[in-house]
Amino acid sequence: MAPQRPRGAGALEKKMALSPAPVPSRSGELYAALDLGTNSCRMLIAQPKGNGFHVVDSFSKSVQLGSGLEKTGRLSRGSMTRTVQALRICQQKLRRNKVRRMRLVATEACRRALNAQDFLRRVQRETGLRLDIIKPQEEAQLAVISCAPLVSRNTENLLVVDIGGGSTELVWIDLTDVPRHDRPQSIMRLHNGFKPVMTDLPQARVVDWISVPLGVATLRDQFNDVEDDAARFALMSWFFEENLADFAPYHDTQPHEKFQIVGTSGTVTTVAASHLGLKRYDRTKVDGLHMTSDQIDRVIRSYLALGPAGRRADPRIGQDRQALIMSGSAILQALMRCWPTDRLSVADRGLREGLLYAQMNADGVLEDGGI
Repeated sequence: MAPQRPRGAGALEKKMALSPAPVPSRSGELYAALDLGTNSCRMLIAQPKGNGFHVVDSFSKSVQLGSGLEKTGRLSRGSMTRTVQALRICQQKLRRNKVRRMRLVATEACRRALNAQDFLRRVQRETGLRLDIIKPQEEAQLAVISCAPLVSRNTENLLVVDIGGGSTELVWIDLTDVPRHDRPQSIMRLHNGFKPVMTDLPQARVVDWISVPLGVATLRDQFNDVEDDAARFALMSWFFEENLADFAPYHDTQPHEKFQIVGTSGTVTTVAASHLGLKRYDRTKVDGLHMTSDQIDRVIRSYLALGPAGRRADPRIGQDRQALIMSGSAILQALMRCWPTDRLSVADRGLREGLLYAQMNADGVLEDGGI
């Protein structure tokens, strides 16, 4: 599949549907967001609190829904069964917490699979949960607003990168016309869409965005037949860069000291944890961390030096991530090669947080618009 982008810098065309049907909101009630991706099933249950939210319950499991999808174009029987089992746990948590406001979404694997609708009907039949397959532009938009709190007030050009299991979303945002104090808040206002709207408020301008149908799982699967570890990594990195050729800022914009990349994914947080030498993951030390290109390169070189067996045994990487860390690192290295900067901000947040912010913003239960 070719990278996807609507004409222009595209806003969302459909309204955010709630699952189940929306009911009147109270500021004290709970909200849920579920992200079913190519590799993982993740859910957050949270309560609005000030200009953010407090997480009440969560769930995360590697289900490998997209396993074999590259070869067959279909979700396998085993991957669907694993995913339904995980979704049953999510359904139990939703029922136990009496959650009524929720958004449950599926992304790249279900966008591409020929039997996705049959699978979603099975999910609804066996768990009672109705999942919506969201378009790439909505996935990109939600990733952007989840990262708004990490945007520096000094940033004039921002690149948000969300490395998923089946796709990678990149959004380039120009903040030069937004007063410094309002820059994070202007990112949050993008929950209304990427196109400019009629308002007196200062607006962040989306210069370009793209959805590359290569994530940690799909990129790995494309180069599984390459036996040499270092050669496979190099091929993955250059192949991903080739898929960025149509991304306009790639040719037209040169990074400078007021340029910031925010990276959100398991790859980025794993590299950050390795840089810090964490044997037990600690979100409070990782989320918001700044890393330089040199620091990222050192971690990636250490992964290559370990080899497949060493990576499997490395506690900094973990069993769930070891099979995917090199394809994710190849994507990250390509991005840092294209836009060298000392301002990569690590985000332990993403689609679920964006879904929560979007729902709470729509209901008006956050203070000061969510930042």
